[in-house]
Amino acid sequence: MLSKEEIRSSRRLCRSALTPEQRSAAGASISVHGKEWAARVAGGSTGEFALYVGVAHEPPTMPLIEALYAEGHRVLLPVCEPDRQLSWVYWTPDTAFVRSAYAPIDEPEGERLDSAVIAGTAGIFMPATAVDLAGSRIGQGGGYYDRLLDGLDSSGVRPPSIAVIYDEDLLPAGSIPTEGFDRPVPEVLTPSGIVRMHAGA
Repeated sequence: MLSKEEIRSSRRLCRSALTPEQRSAAGASISVHGKEWAARVAGGSTGEFALYVGVAHEPPTMPLIEALYAEGHRVLLPVCEPDRQLSWVYWTPDTAFVRSAYAPIDEPEGERLDSAVIAGTAGIFMPATAVDLAGSRIGQGGGYYDRLLDGLDSSGVRPPSIAVIYDEDLLPAGSIPTEGFDRPVPEVLTPSGIVRMHAGA
């Protein structure tokens, strides 16, 4: 079995080979399927969703963010804090972005809310570098989302969650080594559609 870092490096290399046109098409398809998932978990009504901005070679998520906002949903975007914690800012089309102090990404400006706000959302769209069909997820290596999910699980209130990846990032069950702090995901969102895992929380 490959290590997490070997899998992460392999997936990043494959992602870097995608053309801008391929990434743009993936972002458009992810938006369509992501709206369908949001409508399902929100019961057809409007709600709040936690998302993130896909950067570099990650699947583009801004089309989904804009689409959910246009549908009347409220969108929360993360801000990296010390000790691998996240705070959250409500996004609107007027939201400005600044460089993060803790990660090589741009983050939204605005009032920062504690991660407790996520317990009240209708769903969480999470970044991932790869996911296997058992629900094991590899993130970027920071551990921010594993900590977020652990905190939600400890509180007893974890909204539906889905990881956003390219089709090729979905691996056979058992491909990803797991550790005690890892939190599985029940579904993945890809350009081809939504895939339910064989196992997951």
